[in-house]
Parts: sequence; C-alpha cells; structure tokens
Amino acid sequence: MMPSHPLHDPTPDFGRLYIFGAGGFGSEVAWLAEQAWGERVELRLVVDHPRYLTAPVNGIPVSLLSELPPRDDARFVVALGDPSQRRSAVAALIAAGHRPATLVHPRVEASRFVELGAGTVVCARSTITCNVSTGEHVQINLACTIGHDVILGDYATLSPGVNVSGCVRVGRDVFIGTNACIINGKPDRPLSIGDGAVIAAGACVTRDVPANSLVAGVPAVVKGQRP
Repeated sequence: MMPSHPLHDPTPDFGRLYIFGAGGFGSEVAWLAEQAWGERVELRLVVDHPRYLTAPVNGIPVSLLSELPPRDDARFVVALGDPSQRRSAVAALIAAGHRPATLVHPRVEASRFVELGAGTVVCARSTITCNVSTGEHVQINLACTIGHDVILGDYATLSPGVNVSGCVRVGRDVFIGTNACIINGKPDRPLSIGDGAVIAAGACVTRDVPANSLVAGVPAVVKGQRP
C-alpha cells in the first residue's frame, strides 16, 4: 500500500481530470494521476490547436480544448514546463469554465505544515518539509527537496532533482533547471529569487537572484536576461 500524507487526497470530488499538454510531461502527469487516483478519475489529455492532436497517448485520449463540455464537473492541471505557456493555458481553461485541481503523487513526503495553491503538481519522490507554501499552478517535478520556510510564487517551476534549502523565496514565473540547488537564507533575510528568473541546470545559487535574469554556474552568476 502506498503511503498517505496530508497533501494526497485519495478520494477526489470530481470524476474527470483534464491534463493540458500531450507531450512527454503530459504523459508523466497522467501516470502521476493514475498512481494517485487509479480508476476513480477518468483522464483526458487536452491541446489547444488541431496541429497538436495525436492518437491516444498510453491509452489516454487527446481532445481539443474547444471540444470539451463547458462547465462540467471535471478539473484540470497543466503539464507545460514553461511558466508563461502554463499561464496562458490556465487562462484559456478558466475562460472555458473549467476549475483547477491540485495533484500530488502518493510517494511524496510532506509534513502537515505545507500549503499548496490550486493547480499545483508535485511529482513522485519529492520531499517538502515544514512551513512551505506555494502559489497557484506551481510545478515540483521528480525527486525535488524543499526545506523549511520556503515560499514558491505562482507558476514557479522546479525541474527534476532541484534542491531548495530553508528560508528561500522563489518569485512568480521562476524556472529552475534540473539538479540546480539553492542554498539557505536566514530567518531574518531569506534568499530571494526574483520574479521571472531562470536558474540553469546544475547551478548552485548562493545569493539573491535579480528578477528576469538568467544565472548559471557554481556558484551561480548572472549571465544575462531571461530569453
């Protein structure tokens, strides 16, 4: 039997989950949902243009957003890693009358002192400790660790293997690449990553990161503006 924790709801109050995005991460999120809810929830992958329509992915049908029943009892999550693309997809789904779900893999370790915003996705083998909160539509990918007293802003993305130490503030629309690490701040002065910043894969962030900047390296330094 898989472990339970305060963030995982094994009995959702909806019968269908729309997963926006039919690419690789879409298939991973669908697997996550199957692990979380099994046959209790029907899954449907969703795209916004006919050029993205494909045959069923791992047996899950792919539908156009415009063809979904409006204002039904379904919920949605967005399986797009880019924060700006995810923001646009969320706006389109909400405009069509759909509501977000929060999706947490049952093999996530989390304390009861964690708050997740609507639409947040937390993937398998991640660990979230104490006094952590996220904004809306945050993605925490495979095997991430998040220490105490961390705030993740709306649409922040943590790629696989990201490690965030304690007392860190991650702004809105931040993208953190695979295996990057963020050292701890202090209770009276948290380490801050500004809105829209990009942290390159494998970077080690040891100081505040300006908004909309691209940082890379060990220790990480500013390399330019966000692409």
